[in-house]
Amino acid sequence: MPRAMRLLNVKTRKLKEYFDNPPTYAILSHCWGEDEVLFQDLDRPDHTSKLGYSRVDGFCTLAASHGFEYVWIDTCCIDKTSSAELSEAINSMFRWYEGAAICYAYLDGVPHNTVPYVSELNSMSSRWFTRGWTLQELLAPKHVDFYNHAWSHIGDRSSMAQAIKKVTRIPVQYLQ
Repeated sequence: MPRAMRLLNVKTRKLKEYFDNPPTYAILSHCWGEDEVLFQDLDRPDHTSKLGYSRVDGFCTLAASHGFEYVWIDTCCIDKTSSAELSEAINSMFRWYEGAAICYAYLDGVPHNTVPYVSELNSMSSRWFTRGWTLQELLAPKHVDFYNHAWSHIGDRSSMAQAIKKVTRIPVQYLQ
């Protein structure tokens, strides 16, 4: 039997497991940084002092403002100390991104005052566009919205399709 999908409650910041029919959720696509909040950290009282907590907090706050009660973040929803769970999670990743109501792509290297037009996107300093695993995170979800490091909305996959094509060489028809 497949493992449960863990979702993080945006208000309580507690994990809940779903074996079947998870509730509607938002999912995060991002590049890992220093001092991420991991699965084991969520039970520790000092997890909010980790550098990566600002990303968790920003994502939960944004998702809650859009009416979501649950979110999925790879850093804290997967127990990576279990090789069996990690392997199963990797194999489930496309399905989880595909099943999300929306994917928020967090572009850490993009300044808060940047609204990327086609020419700016080519020189964007976000590692997100250079990572292989973000391909499924870009294509699997129904909707992808891009946010910079200050959680300011940059655009969505459809409206930025031409710019994304220039960076990734993915044909536009797969981005709309």
